[in-house]
This record gives sequence, C-alpha cells and structure tokens, in this order.
Amino acid sequence: MKQKAILVGTVLDRDSVFEEEESLKELARLADTAGASVIDLIVQRRARPDATYFIGKGKVEELALAVADSRADLVIFDHSLTPSQASNIQARLDCRVVDRAELIMDIFARHARSAESKIQVELAQLQYRFSRLVGAGLEMTDPGAGIGTRGPGEKQLELDRRKIRHRIARLKQELKKIEQQRKTQRKSRAGVFKISLVGYTNAGKSTLMNLLSKAGVKVEDRLFATLDATTRAVVLASGEKFLLTDTVGFIRRLPHQLVASFKATLEEVNQADLVLQVVDSSHPLYLKEITAVEEVLKEIKADRPELLVFNKTDLLDPDTLDGLRRNYPGAAFISAMIGEGRRELESLIRQRMEPHRARE
Repeated sequence: MKQKAILVGTVLDRDSVFEEEESLKELARLADTAGASVIDLIVQRRARPDATYFIGKGKVEELALAVADSRADLVIFDHSLTPSQASNIQARLDCRVVDRAELIMDIFARHARSAESKIQVELAQLQYRFSRLVGAGLEMTDPGAGIGTRGPGEKQLELDRRKIRHRIARLKQELKKIEQQRKTQRKSRAGVFKISLVGYTNAGKSTLMNLLSKAGVKVEDRLFATLDATTRAVVLASGEKFLLTDTVGFIRRLPHQLVASFKATLEEVNQADLVLQVVDSSHPLYLKEITAVEEVLKEIKADRPELLVFNKTDLLDPDTLDGLRRNYPGAAFISAMIGEGRRELESLIRQRMEPHRARE
C-alpha cells in the first residue's frame, strides 16, 4: 500500500512562481517513484526561510490540520531542511517528515542493484543522517518501514557516533578498492575513443544508449530508473569504433553526499574524450536542467569536450525546433525513441573523433 504524502513548497523572493510549480511537479514524480501517493499540496511565499520551521509557525499549524484531516503518512518538503527545522516540524506533526534530499537518497536506495551502487547509497545516507544526530542525542525510535527509512535504517542510526564513523570509514575503503579496479579497467581501454553520456534524469540517456549500442539498458518513464554505469562498444555504419558509457542521471539540488559517494562512477566522465549532454528539449525548464547538470560536472571537476544532444524532438512543433537549431548551431537534435536524427548525431561524433584518429 502506498504511503499518503503531502508536499510542501516555498516560493522565495529569488524564485519565480512558475519555477516552484515545476519543481513541485518534479517532487510529485519523485514521490511517486519512491512509492508514495500525493494527496495534498501546500505552498507558501516567503522572503526567506523561517529559522525554526522553514515555513513559519502559522503554516506549520495549517499543515498539522491537513495531516490530521487526511491521515497522511508523510510530509515532503521541496527544499532542504536543517536538522533542527526537521526536528521541530516533526514534533508538531503526527507523521514522518523528509526533505527533497532525503527523498532522492531514498529513491537511490530503492534502485541500487549492484554491490557498488548499494555501498555508494548507504555511504551517502549515513553521512546525511549522521548530521541529524548531532545535538539530537540517540533517542531515536523506529517509525516503521517507508520512505526515509530505506537503506541503512533506523537500527543502524541508533548505533553510537563512533560506530557510525567506523561504518562510514569502512564504506569509503570499499569504494577505494572499487576505484582501483576501475583504474585497472581504464588502462585496458587506453587508446580507444571514449564517450560518456550525462544529463538530467529522465532526459533519455538510456534510450540513446540503446539506440547507438543495442545495450538493452533498462528504460522507464521514471526518475533515476538506472544508477549503475554501463559501458558498451559501438561501431558506426562508417566503421568508426568507440566506447559509450551511460552514467547516473542528475537533478536540481542533487544531495552533495550522493555526488561525493558516486565519485568513482562519475569519474568515467573525467576519463572521456567526449561528453554527450542529453537534454529533454520538450521540458519547459530545459535551460535550468542544463545548468543543474553543469553544476554537478563542475563539482566533480569534469572539464571535457562536450556536445549538447537535444532529445525528444518529436514532441516539439517545427517552429520551436527551428528556434533551438538557431540558438544551438553546434548541437545535435534527435528523438532517441524513434531514431530520428541518429545520422546527424553520428556525423557530429565522427567529426569530434577526427583529432583522435589523426594521433593514432
């Protein structure tokens, strides 16, 4: 049975109403991906977050009534809460409270399949939740299964701080071993042209991966459907060969702990000869999504040659597509779902490969 969730959004002075509306739509999709059913939405406009409750005392009382009336199991905030804010809000509500960062990490825990991704997610969750223990003591109770409890779980968090630090250290050691294994794998690929796919979650990276390589990567109309990096050899019709790697999708306000934990996986981007940034051209805030991806690339210090690939062009009207082509003359335009624009993309890839072939 799905948990019943109430979403809480805040329009700050620096945010537009439209942007917050789109962010809340995305939050609703995140909630659905995590297994919750959104039953209500509360939005407040503020000049700045309230230090105690983020949304202010009056709005918390309104939220408490909404929770009681609807018998909601969960309240999800679109912005990150400080440990004290989360604690203060939960004290006023008779249900669990999570913020956007914790929800995203919960989804990562749900979708982690490989041993590596499970380690990465557990490490991120422990680092994030460890900060919630500071000053809060260890009087934590188990609220039962559900969003915000997946992964290391409350039992793990009831351990003393020394044991949590020890667990974090062990996980980091395991990731270092995996990083060494990756370095060995990269040495075997020396001399081969390497391309990495990056992009906002659900932009169509996996669909494009399947189109170019027939990799059979899992494709779902869900956020963060795949977490593990997949590498496949691709041979173009013209005979050129390269290795193509699909990486984890990005999102606005992606928790720093996840970026740090997935560093070994994202290191594939730093080793690439070319980065294809896949963009959902049909999204009204595609520019914001490009910016979010660029911010993560900057955080992992990725400075590689890049090619913008505007996907889902079959959803655009001709005038909008023409406008994109004028604004981004060096980009590729494709519908990975139906294969439209594939030849154009492959031609641009071949052009980027020419300097590499000249060095051979």
